[in-house]
Amino acid sequence: MLRRFLLLAALVPFTVLLNARSYEVKSPSGVLSLSITVDGQCSWSLNVNGRSTVKDSPLAMDLGDMQLGPGARVQKVARGSVRESINAPFYRQASFNTAYNSLILKMKGGWSLEARAYDDGIAYRFVTAFGSGVRVKGETACFRFAEPYRMLVPYVWRRDDGDRYRSSFENLYADVRSGDVAAAEGRLAFCPVYVDLGNNGRLLLTEADLWDYPGMFLRTTEEGFEAEFPPYPDNTQVQNGKYLDYLTDAGGSRTYPWRVVAYARDDCALPLNNMVYQLAAPCRIDDLSWITPGRSSWDWWSDFRLHGVPFKAGINTDSYLYHVDFAAKYHLAYITIDAGWYRGSDMFKPIDGIDIDRICSYAASKGVKVIIWVSKGVLGLNPDKAFGYYAKKGVAGFKIDYFDSQEAAMVHRVGLYAEAAARHHLVLDLHGIYKPTGLQRTWPNVLNFEGVFGLEHNKWSDPSRTDMPRNDVTVPFVRMAAGPIDYTPGALRNATRKCFRPVDSKPMSMGTRAHQLALCVCFDAPLAMLCDSPSDYLEEDETTRWIASIPTVYDRTLIPSGKAGEWIVSARERDGKWYVGGLSSWTARELQLDLSFLPDGKWRCSMFADGVNADTVGEDYTVSEFMVDSSSKPAVHLAPGGGFVMILSRYE
Repeated sequence: MLRRFLLLAALVPFTVLLNARSYEVKSPSGVLSLSITVDGQCSWSLNVNGRSTVKDSPLAMDLGDMQLGPGARVQKVARGSVRESINAPFYRQASFNTAYNSLILKMKGGWSLEARAYDDGIAYRFVTAFGSGVRVKGETACFRFAEPYRMLVPYVWRRDDGDRYRSSFENLYADVRSGDVAAAEGRLAFCPVYVDLGNNGRLLLTEADLWDYPGMFLRTTEEGFEAEFPPYPDNTQVQNGKYLDYLTDAGGSRTYPWRVVAYARDDCALPLNNMVYQLAAPCRIDDLSWITPGRSSWDWWSDFRLHGVPFKAGINTDSYLYHVDFAAKYHLAYITIDAGWYRGSDMFKPIDGIDIDRICSYAASKGVKVIIWVSKGVLGLNPDKAFGYYAKKGVAGFKIDYFDSQEAAMVHRVGLYAEAAARHHLVLDLHGIYKPTGLQRTWPNVLNFEGVFGLEHNKWSDPSRTDMPRNDVTVPFVRMAAGPIDYTPGALRNATRKCFRPVDSKPMSMGTRAHQLALCVCFDAPLAMLCDSPSDYLEEDETTRWIASIPTVYDRTLIPSGKAGEWIVSARERDGKWYVGGLSSWTARELQLDLSFLPDGKWRCSMFADGVNADTVGEDYTVSEFMVDSSSKPAVHLAPGGGFVMILSRYE
């Protein structure tokens, strides 16, 4: 009798739970509370510090003859708590600890909703366990805010052909209020999107673990956003702007992408947010010893210019041997041969004057690796042929360009390239591509992504409508939280706001020389291009040695101070040294640095900073050395569009 009573007592709470309409999962700290409601349809909501932030927002998936969400019935509820340490090679920190509470609602019909609540965000996703494949016709994902919030939103550029889904995922951030349909002008937004909760913290809207499924755009509504997904193209070989009436065909048993709301208590915590990385599939490469992060010389931004050389500069072997010598002199890991080296659309036929074998052989003799550019259309759907062919010649990696979309076919292609490159021990730099969704964790040979309004836009942008310093101090708080960025810093012609003008063949930067160096510290970029001409760098030896001395991967990263759109100070540790970089918008400012992160003892500080005339001469800088310790609070002046870099070494 007693045994039966105990059994009934154990079943009562479970029965009540199954009949409940709302299921809650809280973050370990209790700051975030995600609720999923099942009541004829499924929806989710989010409370931050007990305050309603995202109100009931529908979620569903349309599989044609089956609907996931409408009419859902919960069969089983599973809860759990996980603490884990994640190794993070080539990330902003070598490893980190994380914890989350989980909720899985197993529904009648063979599908589930899985939710997780971390201290730095919440996420949910669909999981299916069907016996056969399905065709995904659509997905409902909404972000309905409880009140109007300030946001920083990147919108898709309008295209002449009217294709609303085709994009290189590069734009400045519009400062708008949630629900401002007029500001969107009918355009879609791409992720991440920054949401300012005021004293209650910050949110970033994005997604993670994207595989064989279209990436998420956001359509502005009066209450926030609704997701819009690009349909499957009717021809995966030709970008003709025509789409079919479904999103993708999917296996019956699979997980779908995480819908992510990252959280930070303030702006300074955003560049350190780990939601995308920790939600991604774990690393699939056993041996990472062949993957080399580092800096690379580059030819395209400077329009292939060289001077003071005894040969005609351009896309030719002599020019790239010169690049190799330059890279070897400053201990750069790579040279990158950009567009124009092969004939038409045949990457197996270099143009006259290019000898890839000779360039790779010479580079190897100097301890330098070679990356070559290719359009994704030329590389095609059988990358093993090209990867194997050029890997045997000594090529170490590929810069693949012009993805320009995130429909399921293109997302599949990105995964295909990452896996194939790993088989041939090749690193990848992906351009014209959507934001990172964790691919760099699963395939760490993918060292960098574009998908950012980068320095290349200085070659043609109207300065009256383009504010690069503001962009530079916004990107770390928004786009960079999702993953690394190939922004390509290092410009040596540095202009004040008054003097800047776009010059395609001999471009300049907006802001100071010190600002360009600080980008090398403040931006996550395991593979980083030096944008300017090697000839110019050789003439500016002091600046070049500073750039070359800054690592591209770190053991630890901190953000001592900053505010999105205004300034940022980043502090990074690598092998016992600290690298501190600061950036400002066009507003000059005085910063008092807090060095309390330093271990005890004396530290020698070398500093590259704006010169006293940097407000009128962007190239003006000063170099100084002094001693500091953890109690020091040195003052630094940042000119308009200015910056600084400190390298701190323990004083013995």
